[in-house]
Amino acid sequence: MTFKTISDRAGAVLLVLLVILTAGVDWGVPGLDTARGAVALGVIVTLAVAVRPSRKAFVAVGLALTLWSVAVNPDWLSVVGRGAASAGFIGAFFGALATLRNVAQTSPAIGAAGRYLASQPPGRRYAALSLGGHLFALLLSYGAISLLGSLATQASAAEPDPEIRRHRTRRMLLAIQRGFISSLAWSPLGFAMAITTVLIPGASWNDAVLPGLGSMAILFGLGWALDTIFKPRLAAPAPRRPVEGSARRLSPLLLLLLLLTVLAGGLHVLTGVRIVGVVIVVVPLLSLGWALIQARGGASSLATRARGFVFEDLPGYRGEIVLLMMAGYIGTLGAPLLAPIMAGLGLDFGALPGWVLLVGLVWLIPVLGQLGMNPILGVTLIAPLIPAPEVLGISPSALVTAIVAGWTISGICSPFTATTLLVGAFGNVSALHVGLRWNGSYVAVVGSALCLWVLLYAFVIGAP
Repeated sequence: MTFKTISDRAGAVLLVLLVILTAGVDWGVPGLDTARGAVALGVIVTLAVAVRPSRKAFVAVGLALTLWSVAVNPDWLSVVGRGAASAGFIGAFFGALATLRNVAQTSPAIGAAGRYLASQPPGRRYAALSLGGHLFALLLSYGAISLLGSLATQASAAEPDPEIRRHRTRRMLLAIQRGFISSLAWSPLGFAMAITTVLIPGASWNDAVLPGLGSMAILFGLGWALDTIFKPRLAAPAPRRPVEGSARRLSPLLLLLLLLTVLAGGLHVLTGVRIVGVVIVVVPLLSLGWALIQARGGASSLATRARGFVFEDLPGYRGEIVLLMMAGYIGTLGAPLLAPIMAGLGLDFGALPGWVLLVGLVWLIPVLGQLGMNPILGVTLIAPLIPAPEVLGISPSALVTAIVAGWTISGICSPFTATTLLVGAFGNVSALHVGLRWNGSYVAVVGSALCLWVLLYAFVIGAP
């Protein structure tokens, strides 16, 4: 067994332990905070052994910020502890969701639902794939783009006309991407809501979900409208192809989402535990039940699958895990170091009118995304510098809505996010081409609409 294998397996086991510790912290078990922080740092160190240099650069930046904090901040130990806690929460959330992705990807019913959506006729295809990208994102996260993207490109490859094939591939991939992104605006299973509601004082998913659904409707509706209005004019109409299956193929997906909603929502209401803490417990348990249904060899088959998940699947995500955890760690450590620098430059978020700050947040996160800053890093860096919502005269949910709106736009246009990278790979174009050429007009229109929605909610609908 090589050192890399040993390190990967140690990191995977520590990640499982991190999920358990984080669940314990959220459910009020005392004395676990320090252990969770230590385990989180252990996950980063062990998994970082085999990641590519760009990911190791994040670890180096985190180490440099740690040394800087030690040098200038007498309270550096508590700051590092908060950074480790932030990284631990992100790693645990990712690990919990990975269990659902693992069982969903091997479900014949999920594959059949994807093929049904990808085979829809042109008049319904965008709406079907956008809805599919949205629903599949709740189960598969970025795996939704991988699954539906592969089905979309397979369907397009069968088209002999190169013009039709090119337009069809682009429109199908954009429908999937935009549907996926719209889920970030409200879903408690997405990092955007999970992290932002933790960072903003007084915020909760319960309060932010309704304006988030408004943002989702804008992202979803304007994407469909733009696709319909600007659909390409073809020299010859595309031939009709048969739809594979019926709408019944969506039943298992909808039933699973309903079950997840009832379990998570019910426990949240009954226990008062924040929704992300409930998700970290419910999702792995639901995944275990689903795996039991899929297991044909009984306990031995399930044990083999569990070993494969821990020792093969989780190490396969090492790059994503290190990047996301380090983004949370760097942002948490960087915020107190950045504050005096901003003060020295005369930059103060508190001096801005509330409406200017909200609109600025919608656009600032996408701009940082163009510079290579992961949304998690950007939000964890900026959020601590924003005055409390009551100081700004707005509700915490309004601030969450603005930040999450910026997060979703960044996911559409940044050439460094997983969504644009995956769509570019399936479309045989660069991520920059996807973000600025394919999605440029969509970003301009939907960004403007989201700014208006954020202001309407902050100062009219959800005014404190």
